[in-house]
Amino acid sequence: MSLNINRTVSDQFYRYKMPRLIAKVEGKGNGIKTVVVNMTDIAKSLNRPPTYPTKYFGCELGAQTQFDVKNDRFIVNGAHESNRLQDMLDGFIKKFVLCPECENPETVLHINARKQIISQTCKACGFRGILDTKHKLCTFILKNPPESAETPTTKKDKDKKPGKERNGSVASSAAENAAQRANGGDIDAPEAVHDGKEEDDWCEETTEEACRRRMGEMSEHARNLTLTDDLERPLEERVDLFYNFVKRKCDAGTLDQADKDLFAEAERLEVRNMGPLILSELLLDGNVRDQLKKYRRHFHRFCHGNSKAQKYMLGGFECVVKMHKEQLLPRVPHLLKDMYDADLLDEESILGWAEKVSKKYVSKELAKEIRIKATPFVNWLKEAEEESEDDGDEDEEGEEEADDEEDNGGEVYYEKRNKLMETVSAKGDEDDLDIDAI
Repeated sequence: MSLNINRTVSDQFYRYKMPRLIAKVEGKGNGIKTVVVNMTDIAKSLNRPPTYPTKYFGCELGAQTQFDVKNDRFIVNGAHESNRLQDMLDGFIKKFVLCPECENPETVLHINARKQIISQTCKACGFRGILDTKHKLCTFILKNPPESAETPTTKKDKDKKPGKERNGSVASSAAENAAQRANGGDIDAPEAVHDGKEEDDWCEETTEEACRRRMGEMSEHARNLTLTDDLERPLEERVDLFYNFVKRKCDAGTLDQADKDLFAEAERLEVRNMGPLILSELLLDGNVRDQLKKYRRHFHRFCHGNSKAQKYMLGGFECVVKMHKEQLLPRVPHLLKDMYDADLLDEESILGWAEKVSKKYVSKELAKEIRIKATPFVNWLKEAEEESEDDGDEDEEGEEEADDEEDNGGEVYYEKRNKLMETVSAKGDEDDLDIDAI
């Protein structure tokens, strides 16, 4: 059974795999030892010599290790379970195999014996760094560097041999041409030098159909980097492009981790401020509280420190309330507080929105009704702001009662000490709260 090399990744299609460690206990008494049966296969998957993880086990367990490379026997003294060694192997992978930048197991170790430094480079992301040599295994690695696939001498020899042959043939042909020129004869054209490989055709089709096919093969991120005429389109069309982009992510089921892609696409189309309005339409419904927690990163990228985006966020909130009026209208103050606590809205945006009734997104009657429902939370914000300005009242405790009581006996209180709004119901059920009477 194969495992993910980085076992913190639970993706079953993760392409970096390694076999599960198999340990076999041999001997008795003081001569008991554990043989890692498939250490060679594991080391091959990790692109490391099998002696490295075996020595790592010895360093971590405080046990002696033995290597028999010819017979593929890698031994750790003592009796050790496979699961324990497997967990210990994760530590070796994290310290000596995974790239600290991209966390892919595509690093290559480089030894500088003179400076006693072990550096690593990542083939996946290009990262270059120096390993921390505090671990005992680093001393073993410095004394036993990994074998390189090709030594510098052989590489130079490979480069030199073709050059010498070519230089010799060119010199001989030049001498023959000089002799023919002296005799008044014709000079033969030099023969083309072939290295035994077929010549590649580097030309590319430039027809419209071929260009369209290549654009289809490009990744979506690379396609965004190409020059397009999207910015020349009207604002409505650019908003539609962003809407379709988000909808494709939703349909593909890749929206949860696509917050950076959404923000980059909105910036590319220059509709960053309107992003929360589009996201509200596609991501929010009657279950707003759970969805705000799930997609907080997506909204936060647009709304953090952007007052214009926060205005569109409030506009999208009004649209969602309109679509699910019976369910959401009584819970307007709680939803606003959720967005305030999640840093999606700040005080200035909420207070400015509450003071002015607008019919931009919903009817004027509904907009006024939403703001009436939001009055308890807005008053709490104003009172909290006044308290923060008055240093002498910070330690005072007390509760300010709402002006009206509801028909079902429920009341809304605002506790000044910890600046938290809580709902107290006579029936003990928060869903029975009716804020219409406030």
